[in-house]
Amino acid sequence: MDFQIALMLGQDGIVNGAIYGLLALTLVLVFSVTRVIFIPQGELVAFGALSMAALQLGKTPPTLWLGVGLGLAVLAMEGWRAARGRQVEWGSTLLWALLLPGIAALWSLLARPTGLAAQTVLTLLIVTPLGPLLYRTAYRPLANATVLMLLIVSVALHGVMVGLGLLFFGAEGSRTPAFSELRFDLGGIPLTGQSLVVVGVAALLMLGMYLFFERSIVGKALRATAINRTGARLMGIPTELAGDLSFALAALIGAISGLLIAPITTVYYDTGFLIGLKGFVAAIIGALASYPLAVVGALLVGLLEAFSSFWASAFKEVIVFTLIIPVLWWRSLRTRHVEEDE
Repeated sequence: MDFQIALMLGQDGIVNGAIYGLLALTLVLVFSVTRVIFIPQGELVAFGALSMAALQLGKTPPTLWLGVGLGLAVLAMEGWRAARGRQVEWGSTLLWALLLPGIAALWSLLARPTGLAAQTVLTLLIVTPLGPLLYRTAYRPLANATVLMLLIVSVALHGVMVGLGLLFFGAEGSRTPAFSELRFDLGGIPLTGQSLVVVGVAALLMLGMYLFFERSIVGKALRATAINRTGARLMGIPTELAGDLSFALAALIGAISGLLIAPITTVYYDTGFLIGLKGFVAAIIGALASYPLAVVGALLVGLLEAFSSFWASAFKEVIVFTLIIPVLWWRSLRTRHVEEDE
């Protein structure tokens, strides 16, 4: 390997690591707020990419009807809870279950946008409500369950979503046009505009998340919920709405990640699983608690994958996932056991 090849592999590693970093941040966010290890995060990446591909073919994305169906299910569940005398936050319920899926349906069926920007916004509008709707249907009824039980639900939900992906989009993969067709050489290293878009958008999203959590009241409420759910509830923070918001951010960032990778690689219905697992490895490096360490871990995973593909391409996935073993061993030596507070 000469220096130029090493730089090219490093470039690939940073681009892939940027995507893994976004997924790792969402996994840390969702786990810290709701204690859910959100394994189906990768499926939202695939749904974002394949929904965009369907729009560009002039079709209505089947994920739109998934959102409408989940919205109706959530409305029925909340109506049942209200009938039993439980307090229901109808504002957020109508937003996630009716308003956003309704706007997406009307826009998709009546306007059928053809421009890249409009299709991008519509894809985000279709996929983003799936996060809080999945949270309300699958996880919120089990809010007091153990982490292990929530993990089992995540595994089951992952299987369901992979099956739905196959049913919706078929076994054939899809690609979408690049957001930038720019190509140039930097010191003999070929760079594409799409790679710069991936790194740039990932950096902006990470900066936006930092400002959101540090400067906004809603972000601080999410942090308080992540640190102590009971204390946050006693201070008047609606922790159920915090779960809605964390899953909405996860779905939004997952859809954006799908839009970013679809021009680089062919996306299949099950592509999101491996991508999500690599984001999970990065999140584990950050102990499912540290955002900066999760980003560093994501870059490490991306670089390890890139260089492994050069030296031992047949074993690159094994090498990447083996990284989790020494990390867990080291974490187990430094972390004392604590009982769950809920």
